[in-house]
Amino acid sequence: MSVITSKAIVLSAIKYGDTSLIVKCFTELEGVKTYLIKGVLKSKKGKFKPSYFQPLTQILITANNYSKGTLFTLKEVQVVQPYTTIHTSVVKQTIVMFLSEVLANIIQEEEENSALYVYVETALIWLDTHSEVANFHLLFLLNLSRFLGFYPDVSEKEKSGFSLIDGCFIDAGYEKLVISGEKLLLFKSLLGINFDAINTISYNKQERQVILQVIIQYFELHLEGFRKPKSLAVLETVFS
Repeated sequence: MSVITSKAIVLSAIKYGDTSLIVKCFTELEGVKTYLIKGVLKSKKGKFKPSYFQPLTQILITANNYSKGTLFTLKEVQVVQPYTTIHTSVVKQTIVMFLSEVLANIIQEEEENSALYVYVETALIWLDTHSEVANFHLLFLLNLSRFLGFYPDVSEKEKSGFSLIDGCFIDAGYEKLVISGEKLLLFKSLLGINFDAINTISYNKQERQVILQVIIQYFELHLEGFRKPKSLAVLETVFS
């Protein structure tokens, strides 16, 4: 039996029967793995607590990664990065719910992707330790596209349009799937920055919604099977 110990980020947890959970994790060493946690909802004195498996919780797992099916089991779990503000802030909780849905949809490979893992891990720690986070999800998604292979080509950033389908700047005409004007200016303000510069961006609620819709459309065009997150409406309500 193959036993591994790895850091992991919880992507989703679905109730299975009355007492168990099926938990999808993005592990540092083996990519996406899905685990059956039997009886976790039944016993208060059990080995594992349901709180370990909240969206985007960072844990250290020892797992049996051998199974005749697709579900594996966990031997040990501990939280390695306890959040101090994410679970007490409605805004941060909503962002986490939204991003966990996006990541569960996007990350499918059962293989190591250490660069992507470190990006997600570091971004979540930043979210937990900062208060100005209204634009966090926008920058998170845009910078996530770098690890997925379709970050915007900014070599001709001075041009008057951006082609969502080609991922590059062009001279704006009347083509479909090209953003220009005010929408383009809003989009460009996110390019090339990191989270520490996020407070330099001042979007009102309408602008924030516009840019989020642009980024979602960009992902839909570049990721086969990408689904618009169900939690998008909740996110937009919180930020309105």
